[in-house]
Amino acid sequence: MSNFQKILHSFSVKETLNPKVWENPEDPKKATMISKVRKALMRIAEEFIDDLGENVFVEDIYLMGSLSNFNWSEFSDFDLHVIVDMERYGKQEELYKELFDLKKKLFNDKHNIKIYGYDVELYAQGSKDESHSDGVFSVMNNEWIHRPTKTHKNIDNEVLTNKIKSWTDKIDDAIEDAKSEENADKLKTLKDKLKDYRQSGLNKDGEFSYENLVFKFLRRSGHIGKLFDEKTKIKDKELSIETKIE
Repeated sequence: MSNFQKILHSFSVKETLNPKVWENPEDPKKATMISKVRKALMRIAEEFIDDLGENVFVEDIYLMGSLSNFNWSEFSDFDLHVIVDMERYGKQEELYKELFDLKKKLFNDKHNIKIYGYDVELYAQGSKDESHSDGVFSVMNNEWIHRPTKTHKNIDNEVLTNKIKSWTDKIDDAIEDAKSEENADKLKTLKDKLKDYRQSGLNKDGEFSYENLVFKFLRRSGHIGKLFDEKTKIKDKELSIETKIE
């Protein structure tokens, strides 16, 4: 099976929740998180909270994404969201959001934490922020916030493949043309368009929208990583002096 087909196949809905994470994985009404996994996630979250600083107002810790749903695969990771009461920061709310986003990136870049082979990704999320995950589990309180449902949505692979090819071509062409500061701006524009494209799909059809599946494919195939890396390379080149001083 080609890597393209392997990634496409990863979007299929499984018959049970992931048995490495859940007890009674075949029935979401009875499913509970395996104690060893929950304790590990709590330790990791507490480490992240320490990095966020003393002024953080934590309300809960959620597991979201495919490992709390029926669409898990070998590409899944533990999406661990620390839920923060952002409104307590008043007029400084946006400033703290930017700070927490930066600390999230630094934490995830610094650490390489895995549970049963799955990466653990940390996020700081406002308690009022909208969530598009079908399954949401409170790791802190050991209970479901939203139990997942096994929904077999009809995905037209030909339509999805065409949308994926359109975006991979856009990204490959943009990287190929990236030779100046002007083209670096084009890379940023493309990145912003992709972000808006995904969000529109989440708002309209949720996790199984074509737009979100395209985004997940591009992330799993490495195209999004290449897009970010190329923009950084161009900026570094613009800021560098390459001629040697004799």
